[in-house]
Parts: sequence; structure tokens; C-alpha cells
Amino acid sequence: MRAPATDRGRLLLLCLLAGAVTVFTATVPLLRDWFDLRVYHGTIDHWIHHGGRVYDYRVPGTPYGFTYPPFAAVAMLPMALVGLRTAIAAALLLNLAALAAVVRILAGPVLRRYGWYGAALTACALALFEPLRDTFSFGQVNLVLLALVLADCLLLATGRERLAGAGIGLAAAVKLTPALFIALLFVAGRRRAAAVATGVALAATASAALIAPDASRFYWTRALWDTSRVGRLDYVSNQSLQGVLARLGVESRAVWALLAVLVLAVWARRARRAAAAGDWPAAFALTGLTACLVSPVTWVHHLVWLLPSLALLPRAGHPRVAGALYGVLCTSVVWLWFDDASGVDGFLGSNTYTWITLGLLLWLPAGQEPSGRRTISRSAKAVMAAPSTAAPATASVAGQPGGRRAGAETSAAAGPAAAAAGGTSGPGLGRERSASSEPTGSTRPAAANPQSSNARASS
Repeated sequence: MRAPATDRGRLLLLCLLAGAVTVFTATVPLLRDWFDLRVYHGTIDHWIHHGGRVYDYRVPGTPYGFTYPPFAAVAMLPMALVGLRTAIAAALLLNLAALAAVVRILAGPVLRRYGWYGAALTACALALFEPLRDTFSFGQVNLVLLALVLADCLLLATGRERLAGAGIGLAAAVKLTPALFIALLFVAGRRRAAAVATGVALAATASAALIAPDASRFYWTRALWDTSRVGRLDYVSNQSLQGVLARLGVESRAVWALLAVLVLAVWARRARRAAAAGDWPAAFALTGLTACLVSPVTWVHHLVWLLPSLALLPRAGHPRVAGALYGVLCTSVVWLWFDDASGVDGFLGSNTYTWITLGLLLWLPAGQEPSGRRTISRSAKAVMAAPSTAAPATASVAGQPGGRRAGAETSAAAGPAAAAAGGTSGPGLGRERSASSEPTGSTRPAAANPQSSNARASS
């Protein structure tokens, strides 16, 4: 099927797609009723207005409460000034702004190439992505953390390393999962950026200890180690290695630790190679994948960390693979095994998102030479091989900036729809190539019908 050639045809297609997306989001997704945001708002209200303790609060009718480090509660203090509805509206705007930043970093040049049409297709595709749907429906903070981390990736990829590290440090102070990006900076030998990230994380944590000493003491000595606060590990939304083991009935922490060490070893090797080649987008993408796998609890909404990986695949020459994986992550397929994850089909199906994450960690193209260096190299060889009046023209054709010929071929084959599914290149992240949350808790009890707005949520 060919894309419409006129603006009128494109507008008609977008109207049809928007209608289909609206029907889909109204019937298929798991609706979370802002549950996590209600946890945040209720916690702050309990703490500030009623003199309660941060980690004592529970959502009425549930055993679930605040599970993040104390700095997250401090960062959410402005909620004490507004009601729940205002907090919901503010969370929506903040998440939209964070999503816009993430898309701009991952997809800037491609969206500019296709203009309003590509942007609208991207919006339709993103509205279908289950981790994003959950993030918005829960009122979660994942997108904000992803934007902070990718901002540092952009700085590293564009050679502004002196400014890098602060975003990662702030993200790690809010949730423990992004702390693996600090380890990436150490593995990659970027000691200055690693020191900045570590310093920011420690400073934020220390400030929380000054503001809420009792909460800090309780979290770091007790709450952090109490896995019962985060919900059932075998809940189908837990798409980590620990979740797979829990659904198999394997309770040994030694087995999980061994698997985690193996995954971290693979990550360290691949991420170091990618960073050494200057392929920071791949290094950050691999780190996001690994964080999801080794965290004891990775709820579906945490899988927004897969977006950088899906964005890399089309630029590495695999737009169809990116589209297929993205499509699976839009289906909510794991919920088919909500009641029973036993048997071979349960083992394979209930862990579908985990298999995708693991497959990307092992297979994601990483460590390729940046296209800019290849372009310069080809141009130089062309000039040296043919020192004639035609040589400059030859070098110019061979040396389109940014690997434009390869990017154009990929874009022609994939189109803006593939870009919407992750086939993008961002400023600084952008190297168009022709070759190759700390666990947070489920905050709702299991429901008989997970497709309803009363389904169990998580923070």
C-alpha cells in the first residue's frame, strides 16, 4: 500500500488512523485510573497536611503506598499546594513535555524531514505503545526520568561531555533503576561525567535526608529491602528476569543473582564497545534494556526504556524488525496469561516483553563507527584515489554529511510509519547508519478483569 501523495489524502489517512487509535485505547488497554499519581498525592498530603510519615501512607482500601527514595517525595512537594485533579492535569502536561523531549532527541531529523505528516503518524504510533499508555494512565514518572537520561546521552554524543551527568544523577535520586547509567559512565571511562552524576545523586539524597530525616532513615534501612512493599513478583506485569523466575515458582535468590550477573557481563562488554566507538545512543539503549532485566521488579510501564533501542533498529537497517517488536509491545499480549501462566504457552507468552528485552540486549547493533567518521574516510579515499578535477565532485557525492544516502534509502523503504515505530535519528544521537524503576511496586491488588479501570496498578 502506497502512502498518499497529497495533503488531502494524508489528512484523510490520519483521521482514519486517529479514529482507530481512539477505539483501540478506549477498549483494549488496561486503564489505571491515575493510581500511582494518587499514591504520590496522597503521600504528600499525609506528610505535609496531616503530620504523617512518608512510608506509612496507604491508599485507602489497599496495602500499597510510596516506594521511591525520599528525594522523590521531596521533589513532589509542590503537590501539597494543589488538589488531586490539578495534580492530574499537571502530570499530563509534564509527561507530554517529557515525551516531546524524548521524541525530539530520538527522532528530530526524521520528523523534520516528514513535517506535520510524520509527526502525526508518530503521535498515533506512540498512543498505541503499552508502556506509554500505562505511564500516562498511572500518572507515572518514567518519561521524565528517560528524558533526563537521554539529555546526558545527547551531551555525550555531541561532544559536550563537560556538561554531562547531572540528568542521570537526578534520575537515579528519584528511582534506583537509572543508577545503572552511572555505572555505564564508569564502564565507558567517562570519569568526569560519572563523578558529576554520582555527586548530583548523592547531593539530592543528602538534601532529602536533611528535609525528611526519619523517612530517609526508614527507607535506606528497611523499606528498600522489603520486597513485600512492591507487590507480587509473579504478577504478569513484572517483566524482569525475577518475574520470569517467580512465575516458574523459582524462589532462589542465588539463581536470580547468577542470571543478573550474566546479563550485566554481557551489557558491560557490549556497552563498553559501543561507547569506545562513540556510539552513545547504542550504549544508553543497552543500559536501559539491562536495567529492565536485572531489576527485581520491572512493571510494563518501566519498558519505556526500550524506546531508544527501537529507535536504533531502523537506522541499523532493520526497520521491519523494529516495527514488528513495536507492534507486539502495543498488544498487551502478556495479559492473556493474567490468571494462569503455567505450561509452555504460559512460559513463552506471559514473559513476551522479557524475551523482547533480552533479545534486544543480545542482538541490538552497537559499536559501529559513527557515520560522520566513515563519511570523512570515504571522502579522503576518493580524493586520494582520483586526484583530478573530478575528484572533489566524487568526494562530495561519497561524503554526504550524516550518511544521508543511507538514511534516505532507509527512509524510503520504511517511510514515516517506520519512523513512528522507532526509526528515528536525533540531533547528537543521530547517526543514520546503513549497517549495522529500582523496583517499584504494584499498587493494586489483583483484579478479576485486568482490562478494567479497576485493574491493579503499580508505582
